[in-house]
Amino acid sequence: MKLIDPILAFQPELQQIRRDIHAHPELCFEEHRTSALVAGKLQEWGIPVILGLGGTGVVGVIQSGGSKKAIGLRADMDALPMQEINSFAHASRHDGKMHACGHDGHTAMLLGAAHYLSQHKNFDGSVYLIFQPAEEGGGGAKRMMDDGLFDQCPMEAVFGMHNWPGTAVGSFGVTAGPMMASSNEFEVTVKGKGAHAAQPHKGIDPIMVAVQIAQSWQTIISRNASPLESAVLSITQIHSGSATNVIPDEATLIGTVRAFSTAMIDLLERRMKTIAEHTAAAFDAEVQFEFKRNYPPLINHVKETAFAVEVMRSLVGADRVDAQVEPTMGAEDFAFMLQEKPGCYVFIGNGEGLHRDGGHGLGPCNLHNPSYDFNDDLLPIGASYWVRLAEAYLPK
Repeated sequence: MKLIDPILAFQPELQQIRRDIHAHPELCFEEHRTSALVAGKLQEWGIPVILGLGGTGVVGVIQSGGSKKAIGLRADMDALPMQEINSFAHASRHDGKMHACGHDGHTAMLLGAAHYLSQHKNFDGSVYLIFQPAEEGGGGAKRMMDDGLFDQCPMEAVFGMHNWPGTAVGSFGVTAGPMMASSNEFEVTVKGKGAHAAQPHKGIDPIMVAVQIAQSWQTIISRNASPLESAVLSITQIHSGSATNVIPDEATLIGTVRAFSTAMIDLLERRMKTIAEHTAAAFDAEVQFEFKRNYPPLINHVKETAFAVEVMRSLVGADRVDAQVEPTMGAEDFAFMLQEKPGCYVFIGNGEGLHRDGGHGLGPCNLHNPSYDFNDDLLPIGASYWVRLAEAYLPK
């Protein structure tokens, strides 16, 4: 690997910053302490900041030379509403809040790049360092855009990065085109007619209707969707009833739908609604159908992906870069930015979990797991990638 020596020397401070953020997790749009820390570090290093985009968002602006060309580098800052079971020194100090997705590390890596870029400025143009709130379900990327991110920070392209457990440290993964799925959720309530369970003929059983709907929905994937396209329809909750001898009035189905194209989501929503309404009608029941679209599919742009691949290869070697990594049904709100600007989102290997300090939980080091911890060995790798990406995009 050809990491940047000053960034390697700066790693101890980056680790301290990362672990401080990990110990003080903040949920979406509540990242006041984290934002203040980020803004304080940027200003300490002489980097002008823009505050308030997306509420708690921070953007650092580093300029060099006279070029009007600009690039955006994005890291997310928020934590998850879950209990950490690790007991090492930097474990969460706030019950029910945890950096279980590595956003503490993402923030620290971008700060590492900011520190180096502010001192060396081996580029011609502007680098916008985007520290985004509320990736975990809050749509913070969209909020920053709605607040004028791309108007105040006119950039030609934007890039993102996420750690990926189970992949070797020092490796990268990316693919052009769809890389992460669209995230959507539904809540469907079947309205029947309550009755004594010993006299079912006097009621309309919403549970039986819900079961019929649940089974029929699975035919959408197997019979309506193209077998060449991937999609997921998962019912994750069914709620109904409160007594063993009472047929309830209502039954509710809740779950998620994932796909790599808007056209597939359109198909799934339309067929789900039609099946639910007609199945309910066949049993003389009614249905209330709600379908919420959260994040669009994350689609990497071909040109920018090829550019990022070359930067990664020059940094860690071609054998450590998978340029056709398998897409995931997970979702990411960086997808909103890629709808507006060309760019690329990459995975950086987080290892198998052997890096964790003593006192970690017994569970695996997977994302959204209470035993997770970010691998600090990634800090100089990710920071070096950001720097080389900016320097290559804005050459002197």
